[in-house]
Amino acid sequence: MPTSIHRIALPAPAPGTQRSLLAHCYGPPGARPKAYIQAALHADEIPGLLVAQHLLQALEQAQAEQRIHGEVLVVPVANPIGLDQHLNGTLLGRLNFDGGGNFNRDFPDLVAGARERLRGHLSGDAVANVALIRATLRAVLAEQSAPRESDALQHALLGLALDADIVLDLHCDSEALLHLYASRWQREDAVTLGAELGVAAVLLEENAGGRPFDEACAGPWWMLRAALAEEGGPIPLACFATTVELRGQTDVRDETAQADAAALLRFLQRRGVLAGDPGPLPEPRCAPTPLEGVDVLSAPAAGVLVYRKALGERVDAGEVVAELVDPLGEPWGAARVPIHSTTTGLLLARVRERLLRPGQKFCKIAGAAPLAYRQPGKLLQD
Repeated sequence: MPTSIHRIALPAPAPGTQRSLLAHCYGPPGARPKAYIQAALHADEIPGLLVAQHLLQALEQAQAEQRIHGEVLVVPVANPIGLDQHLNGTLLGRLNFDGGGNFNRDFPDLVAGARERLRGHLSGDAVANVALIRATLRAVLAEQSAPRESDALQHALLGLALDADIVLDLHCDSEALLHLYASRWQREDAVTLGAELGVAAVLLEENAGGRPFDEACAGPWWMLRAALAEEGGPIPLACFATTVELRGQTDVRDETAQADAAALLRFLQRRGVLAGDPGPLPEPRCAPTPLEGVDVLSAPAAGVLVYRKALGERVDAGEVVAELVDPLGEPWGAARVPIHSTTTGLLLARVRERLLRPGQKFCKIAGAAPLAYRQPGKLLQD
């Protein structure tokens, strides 16, 4: 059994209706390193929900065998609000129906408030500075109001993860290869995790923008280090946070979920959270590439999408990746617009929809070279 189970009630959005978060806690409370894992913040991204179940089973066994040295928190359902958003029988869990936008954007900004409180209080002791920064970030978060249910959800998730050494946010794409996002400041950790999982791409960024969950957890460390550089006190990057994209939305199988969970646990072994020998680290399947090197293709008009390149295929700059067919266009039966890649790279992800709207983004090609049109601070593009 877990050491404890935290149930966090969210504000009732209507009389007689209330949802809650459930966090399973394993290992000695307060022990280090602390790992935090959550699934399906975008509630229609189901693979993480199944991976979390396999994680819980493995952690139950590890707890019984006293193999958990650090503390592990697992939130197997990170977005009960989105899980309740059905329209005509379809689960739509990426955007908040109440107008709040993307569930994984605009998490609380704690840096400005923490920066001024920390000024003049850092010492030459890195360990003491980490403890002080964590306490300060937590105090700033506690002072922020969260009256709406969706605000309270973000507040609660960040509160659970804010002092973690490792944060693993489990997502997926529409149709995709296994890949992950991380900060360029934490390249080594990202490469290690990517090798363990066998990802097809490790996408590194410096300023993705939008304040997603992983950046809200890890970003304060490098932001405060830069802002307080004149203080002279060392500020380690005390939180490694990453978004793991568990393939596509329909890739929900026990075999892959169990393998993914085992890989995540081996990573925690390498970081000292769990006891045991993870074995040799597998050779990485890819070299890290910049997030600003991902070519995001969009539809120039409405039409039927026909792919000319398959998921996982290499694409050269200038090649036709897909064609957009106008079913009412002329010449009849042959009105097609080719859509070309502007980079050389791997066709990493694509949408399942085959009827597109003008401007709809439908494909990601991961290249090694930054692209001029990709703007820092707007790299997530939604």
